[in-house]
Amino acid sequence: MKKGTTRRSFLKKATMGSAALSSAPLVFASPYEEKLLLNRTYAQQTHTINDQINLALIGSGIIGIHDTTAALKVTGVKLVAVCDLYDGRLDRAKELWGDHLFTTRDYRELLERKDIDAVIVATPDHWHKKITIDALKAGKAVYCEKPMVQNFTEGHDIIKAQKQTGKICQVGSQAMSSLGNEKAKQLYEDGAIGEIVMLDMYNDRYSADGAWQYAIPPDANPDTIDFDAFLGNAPKVPYELNRFFRWRNYKDYGTGVAGDLFVHAFSTLNYILSSQGPNRALATGGLRYWNDGRDVPDVTITLYDYPKTDTHAAFNATFRVNFIAGSGGGGGFRLIGTEGAMEVGQNSVKLTRSKLGRTPSGYSIIAFTEATQQKIMEGYAAKNLESRASKLETGTTTWEAPKDYKGGRYDHFYNFFQGIRGKGSIVQDPTFGLRAAGAALLANESYYKKKTVHWNPDTMKLL
Repeated sequence: MKKGTTRRSFLKKATMGSAALSSAPLVFASPYEEKLLLNRTYAQQTHTINDQINLALIGSGIIGIHDTTAALKVTGVKLVAVCDLYDGRLDRAKELWGDHLFTTRDYRELLERKDIDAVIVATPDHWHKKITIDALKAGKAVYCEKPMVQNFTEGHDIIKAQKQTGKICQVGSQAMSSLGNEKAKQLYEDGAIGEIVMLDMYNDRYSADGAWQYAIPPDANPDTIDFDAFLGNAPKVPYELNRFFRWRNYKDYGTGVAGDLFVHAFSTLNYILSSQGPNRALATGGLRYWNDGRDVPDVTITLYDYPKTDTHAAFNATFRVNFIAGSGGGGGFRLIGTEGAMEVGQNSVKLTRSKLGRTPSGYSIIAFTEATQQKIMEGYAAKNLESRASKLETGTTTWEAPKDYKGGRYDHFYNFFQGIRGKGSIVQDPTFGLRAAGAALLANESYYKKKTVHWNPDTMKLL
């Protein structure tokens, strides 16, 4: 919370219905509960064929398709080329976006084309650094999927390349530009939850897809897949379809649950708090169920320490992922403060403010005589610790996006393309991207080394 922001400032804004809280409750009831709409407006723009942004996709897998579908909803953007190492995905790209597409297995052919302005890098994690730097040096704007890097040191190389080339680079974390994040940041800075104490993030899954056991197409073979190109600088191993289509399950190509799931939460957390990130992490977990050859855990818990800064108090964060959740699955992201809590999603924010019990109950004074109990209660009553005003400050407000909201992924691409056009700043540049990825990757560092690890959030380096 910014210096000078107090609980009273939040309450004053809320009760006055100020623009800063845009549709906060005018009067708090005891307790109240209401739902309010979030809103976003987009610049009205028309584009001719001469000023459209020509886009190429590198890695036309699951995320690549979702990203491109969202990107093409932004006006003035055209997909002209697609690269993938499996022929079936190139065929699918033409099914989705037209036979006019140039397709190739070699991403360098896309970077050589003068008609391509920007690329989406949605490859396995171990390719992110090389392709992103190559694209920046080729003069392309880059949207690199999260996590930006597979290991800590790679991030500084991308930051350097972006600064040297001056090209736009956005790191993909689909919730980053969402209405939910934007509202949560506003509420936090207005003091809605007081001083932050804890962050609770969890992701429970109960399906083969959720555990990355993705389908393998029947036509996949050494002729339709360039497996050697897929390996890149990773250790050489014999051709194996699981490694190609389920690469998230292997340390050589992915970053486990930390790089796939934690990094989203860190992007949101650091954004809401204007934070540089944690300085310590301790992870545990194991491979409990999906014994399919993977070498990453399917159940993991990581504890993080955030140091006190100008924008937040010192606090702790818990990140938990379970790929065999018999409860059926679900997830959450909850900021807990001294005066309230926020449950944050892409499309909604739920703010809950509760009354702090300051007077002793019968539980704690039962050991005293009746006369002593009476004196204790009279003493507390004289202090007026639970005033009428404090009771009126409790309740729940939920802000929700309208049904026609285009979504956080669309907003992130809108921000990216506006940046390319010089009409706005990038929300998640490489420095921000490394802070999110670095924090997430601390979980892996701790898990495999079986010890607490320390991180400098300012220099973004291990200690």
